[in-house]
Amino acid sequence: MSGNANQTWIDGYLASLLTQRKLSPHTISNYGRDLAELATLTQAINSDTLLTSLTHVHIRKFAAQLHARGLNAASIARKLSSWRGFFAWLAEQTSLTANPVDGIKAPKRARNLPQALSVDDTVRLVSQTHPHQDAASPAALCNHAMFELLYSSGLRVSELAQLDVRYAKEGDYHSQGWIDFASGEVSVTGKGGKKRQVPVGAAALQALSAWLAMRGALVKTDPHPLFLNERGARISPRLVQIRIKAHARALGMPADVHPHMLRHSFASHMLQSSGDLRAVQEMLGHASIAATQIYTALDFQRLASVYDAAHPRARKK
Repeated sequence: MSGNANQTWIDGYLASLLTQRKLSPHTISNYGRDLAELATLTQAINSDTLLTSLTHVHIRKFAAQLHARGLNAASIARKLSSWRGFFAWLAEQTSLTANPVDGIKAPKRARNLPQALSVDDTVRLVSQTHPHQDAASPAALCNHAMFELLYSSGLRVSELAQLDVRYAKEGDYHSQGWIDFASGEVSVTGKGGKKRQVPVGAAALQALSAWLAMRGALVKTDPHPLFLNERGARISPRLVQIRIKAHARALGMPADVHPHMLRHSFASHMLQSSGDLRAVQEMLGHASIAATQIYTALDFQRLASVYDAAHPRARKK
């Protein structure tokens, strides 16, 4: 009997979504699946359990059961939202006095750690020439300088692409970023128009000098851009992505390499060596220290893997 009552309420709610809220059949179908899950969990308590008798304790238990079955946090959050809307409607139809889903949150979503390369793989990526490319060709010199600079200074690909050879201000135009060889620094404009200066390592400065010796002959109309495409115009972030991916594949690297991976590698390797979170935050241009702290988790993950592989009592039988 209770099962029939529960289904009647669910059918009534779904009908109201169609006629009153004018939701699409696809959306209503999704609600229907979430509420069918609720009915199944309810029936598992006792075949006579009514939806109107559920409490906060029941809903928390249901959420825990979904989590234990491997359902991800986003899916659990969606089901709780569906159930919350249903009980709000049910309170209008019955004597239900409180919404049992109110105040119940899904498990926190796992924060994906950034992908970083090992030190050896990173150095191989930025220092080695494409095996099928002339090391003295314009494309090879440009790539070498870009890849070295991305890793040397932890730049975003958008910051790299906007770099000029030197600071310029002409009419409405003014540089968003440039290289200062005298100080060994790169100036960039990051997110929110925030400007910062980051040191450039010796290997990157050397690669930049080799590229600049070739660059002048390739410039077409705009004299400012530091990095150029095949047509002599400012390189785009998308082309940098394409080039670094092709370069990594040519070197036989298994990872799906992208420019931001060099930024992650820069941050991770700097923290491994220095442990200075505030300095790395400043060089990355993070507004909040929390954005930089994730790299400490990445470093711990690396240390844990070393421990698991090396410690006699950590080795799996």
